[in-house]
Amino acid sequence: MRVAGLLVARTLEVVSAAVAEGVTTIELDRLAEAHIRDHGGRPSFPEVPGYRHTLCTSVNEQVVHGIPGERVLRAGDLLSIDCGAIVAGWHGDAAVTVIVGGPEAARPEDLALSRATEDSLYAGIAALQVGKRLYAVGEAVEASIEASGERLGRDLGIVEDYVGHTIGTEMHQDPQIFNYAVRTRGPMVRSGYTGAIEPMVTWGSPDTDVLADGWTVVTADGSRAAHWEHTVAVRDEGLWVLTAVDGGAARLAALGARFAPLS
Repeated sequence: MRVAGLLVARTLEVVSAAVAEGVTTIELDRLAEAHIRDHGGRPSFPEVPGYRHTLCTSVNEQVVHGIPGERVLRAGDLLSIDCGAIVAGWHGDAAVTVIVGGPEAARPEDLALSRATEDSLYAGIAALQVGKRLYAVGEAVEASIEASGERLGRDLGIVEDYVGHTIGTEMHQDPQIFNYAVRTRGPMVRSGYTGAIEPMVTWGSPDTDVLADGWTVVTADGSRAAHWEHTVAVRDEGLWVLTAVDGGAARLAALGARFAPLS
């Protein structure tokens, strides 16, 4: 899974570097497919029934599952890129949010939204511990978003209709991983567990709609959204972010969480 995770991480690096004004989302998709196949893997998203692309590319008010196509990216667009790959039967799954044209082209609120979402992702990762309950992840994500909202002076919306998941020899496995607090405590986390944590956060209402294509999820109020995701392994010794190039070492250290790569 680390091999698959690194392939996803490197693919997202390559695609993010290619994001620019005038580029189409289908061009990014083709780049991602070529990179995955050239490095010994295969894209996992086309194996989801009814979907045929390597990436999901969600722009501005699109939350998740945006279909790559002829849409031309413009400076200041908020683009979430979701990618999955399979190597030797094992899956990696991750997502990043970037600004077309870089931070200098961004609206301040978009930078704040993306940062708050990424921060909540790592808060959720740090809560994933052997002997703890799985749904503590959602509690940590929600607490992080609420804290960011207080700093920003506004309520941020946590999308509840789409959640994270267990991952391994299949991309989507049970149990799911909520991005918000729930009444039940959930199953106990055991050493060797691998999950994909993926908060989706909006600048407005958390309510969403699905477009006529049957895939693209958009905010009901037209506000912008950000999506960050990592695949994580948890063991007695600590955490390893399988889809981060450094394994998540820097971010985990900043949160006081134990970092424990296998090698």
